[in-house]
Amino acid sequence: MASFAKNEAEIAERTRAFIKAELKRRSLTYDDLAERLAKHGMKGETRNSITAKLARGTFAATFFLASLAALKMEGISLEDL
Repeated sequence: MASFAKNEAEIAERTRAFIKAELKRRSLTYDDLAERLAKHGMKGETRNSITAKLARGTFAATFFLASLAALKMEGISLEDL
């Protein structure tokens, strides 16, 4: 198995790019993601907060996992990132 990432910056970039790509693939906006996240209990997320998190490339694992749930992803492999 190949190593997942070499450093924290690479992990941040790969997870950020993954979420953005999945939104684009599904033709969803940050507003759409915010609405879906609210349905999963993350009512404080807005288009602006999502934009800031993805621009920074850093966010909590809870945001990442809730985003996967909001995108109805049943599972991913580290190689997908």
